[in-house]
Amino acid sequence: MAELLQVIRGMHDILPADMPVWNQLEDEYRALVESYGYRQIRTPIVEKTALFARSIGAVTDIVEKEMYSFEDRNGDSLSLRPENTASVVRAGLQAGMLSEQQHRLWYSGPMFRHERPQKGRYRQFHQFGAETFGIAGADIEAELILIAARFWKRLGLTDIDLQINSLGSNECRQRFRSILVEYFRDHYDALDEDSRRRLETNPLRILDSKNPEMQDLIEAAPALQDSLDQESRDHFDELTDILDKTGVSYEVNQRLVRGLDYYCHTVFEWVTETLGAQGTVCGGGRYDGLVEQLGGKPNYAAGFSMGCERLVSMLIDQDRAQAETGCDVYLSMRGANSVAVAQRLAENLRDHLPRLELVVHAGGGSFKSQMRKADKSGARIALILGESEIEADTVAVKFLREERPQEEIPQADLVTKMTSLLGNNQRT
Repeated sequence: MAELLQVIRGMHDILPADMPVWNQLEDEYRALVESYGYRQIRTPIVEKTALFARSIGAVTDIVEKEMYSFEDRNGDSLSLRPENTASVVRAGLQAGMLSEQQHRLWYSGPMFRHERPQKGRYRQFHQFGAETFGIAGADIEAELILIAARFWKRLGLTDIDLQINSLGSNECRQRFRSILVEYFRDHYDALDEDSRRRLETNPLRILDSKNPEMQDLIEAAPALQDSLDQESRDHFDELTDILDKTGVSYEVNQRLVRGLDYYCHTVFEWVTETLGAQGTVCGGGRYDGLVEQLGGKPNYAAGFSMGCERLVSMLIDQDRAQAETGCDVYLSMRGANSVAVAQRLAENLRDHLPRLELVVHAGGGSFKSQMRKADKSGARIALILGESEIEADTVAVKFLREERPQEEIPQADLVTKMTSLLGNNQRT
């Protein structure tokens, strides 16, 4: 017997029993963002490695350690996308969409990072995201936060808290970077190996270190807010004013910097303590410099992404997950010519009731075994087509979830009967 092949470590199958909660999540997200005027965009999962090196930062952990990169047959270095913001910007520039235009876009799909697998963290994972272009004010950042807040409400999720911070303009960030490097160089011996590496490449990430031995040093570090200019302060004040007036609770976390190089001004994260170490379920902010960084004219941009696997876990843990449901109708048959007649009746039902979930038995078997499969399918009604029904042009209607007597109806009345019995309760 051949060896049984297993899924790649850190990747996972989403099986049919898991799909109802995924469909619930995807349907709610699509309906929500489109109600705010966002339009869907899809990008390839493979891009040139240079796209991510230029956008995320060539010396970030993602590019240095976590990307799935390879050389194709033409000798080009390609990578599976580790995130989708850079791809959306690239697509917008290539299509000529980002010149003096405003856009609200959304996406969903798989991303890839070679991280250490653990609960809520996979090497292939799925994200929802939203990206906006051409809008300068804090009002669009507030809108992104409000979309996420409404998403949690629509899903019925609790215990998700908002943290926000301002990185200021790119000039403020560079000024603070120099101050921070000087501070940590004075305490070099107290830095762990990761922080020493980040000191020359991405020192703001040191503030995000979870090493407990470094927390006192981080707490005593210079505050980014002391490096903000008045314009940056006013921008952040506008955001907090909108959040206050719309009733969104938040915490200003001065150590929140996000992990990607392209952020400026507002950054935010929605976090929970219910998922262990992987507590961020949604993160984003403003990234005005990225469009120019990828070859376009300077443009305003802001967005977010959220982790689907983590949200699925929360829906299940909080008993908010949509349960797996059966079909509406199971059609069984027996006797000569029954298969062809059954398929004709089934297709007629589908013509008139397009939302109907109807399973037609296949593979033969006894009537008793067919009824067992009908019951296992979760169907509310079994239609039975035997030799006597074919001869009389009727079909038997058996109620599987109700104490009601079996009925015999003319085949010509089947659509009307099913409409009456199922009404608006067909699966959607």
